[in-house]
Amino acid sequence: MNKGPLLFLGIFLTLAFSWTGIILTNHLTIGRIGTYVDADTGTAFPQAEPGLARQGKQVYQELGCIYCHTQQVRRPGFGADDLRGWGERQSVPRDYVQQDRLLLGTMRTGPDLMTVGSRPLNADWHYKHLLDPQLTSPGSNMPPFPFLFATRRIVGQPSPKAIQGLPPQYAPPPGHEVVPTHRAEALVAYLMSLKHEYDYPESIPVNVPGGH
Repeated sequence: MNKGPLLFLGIFLTLAFSWTGIILTNHLTIGRIGTYVDADTGTAFPQAEPGLARQGKQVYQELGCIYCHTQQVRRPGFGADDLRGWGERQSVPRDYVQQDRLLLGTMRTGPDLMTVGSRPLNADWHYKHLLDPQLTSPGSNMPPFPFLFATRRIVGQPSPKAIQGLPPQYAPPPGHEVVPTHRAEALVAYLMSLKHEYDYPESIPVNVPGGH
């Protein structure tokens, strides 16, 4: 008796049930998660990204930032993310419901950026970091992105967007200034929009190793 068709059917059904249980069920469950409305203020969280930040997300993808940075904070006790200042709470599925594409990342060559917008870093710091990471983080292995900036002659008043306090190797000639391009402005707007804005009920750790 040829048992080939029966064997094929068994393997097919096993894979089908596995796919249904592991992939499809989780997908449907996560798909039902929506925003969380604060009972006191009536505000829904997470909030949608502002327009400029949405443009910056595209720049983030174009520059390949996803290959060195993650956007997923592990819960306290399951890594040192909280000790590194990457987030006071874990990331949960609800944090991503407003995103059309998740940029969880593939590895942590650099720090996690899920809450970089909550850190005490202003736009000027981010611009200098993008121009040359060594200016803000000596020893960093992040590549510089000088093409995100332009040196131009000052006409009338200096631009309020001009980068201040640059070292000699980046200081513009007299009468000129270094300003971020639109891509740089959008990218920085996106980075500063990344934060855990709300503590959802499901984000409270319930089982920390070594806890009581």
